Amino acid sequence: MAARDEHPADQPSCPSAKGGGLLPGELRAWMLLLAATGAVEQRLRSVVKKSLDVSHDEFLILCLLAEQPRGGLRMTRIAELLGRPKTRLTYQIACLQRTGLVTRESVCGDKRGIEVALTDKARRLLREASDTLAQTVREALSRFVGPEQREALCALVPDLADEPQQAQEAQEAQEA
Repeated sequence: MAARDEHPADQPSCPSAKGGGLLPGELRAWMLLLAATGAVEQRLRSVVKKSLDVSHDEFLILCLLAEQPRGGLRMTRIAELLGRPKTRLTYQIACLQRTGLVTRESVCGDKRGIEVALTDKARRLLREASDTLAQTVREALSRFVGPEQREALCALVPDLADEPQQAQEAQEAQEA
């Protein structure tokens, strides 16, 4: 694995905005997005395990909950957002609960509804690890996304095309 990381030019090229294939730009961009996500997830797995001592799938649950106000999310909603079967999610939530990272409570007025929320311990761990995790994402993307791939992503998310221009204008304004 390390050898492939050291020589990214030896790896098969990833999709770009350049034509020539059978797929329209939106599908090429979607394939790029999936490939970029895979590259980031691959790098994050070990960092997440080392920093938070949870699996990657458990980390995704923590990230969803971290974006919520002090309340939580229903387990059915977490399953929908992550595309996970409820039985698998139940196991992952139980693991997180045993380690003191989430709480589970019945939803008032709904016997079957369960809401999951982060504990203060989880919030503290996420804050402590966030710089390392963000750096890992940046490094993985910088190794993967070149000018052609950025163009493909811009085809899928047109607002990305404006970002470099806006950054340039902001820098020029600061220098003036």
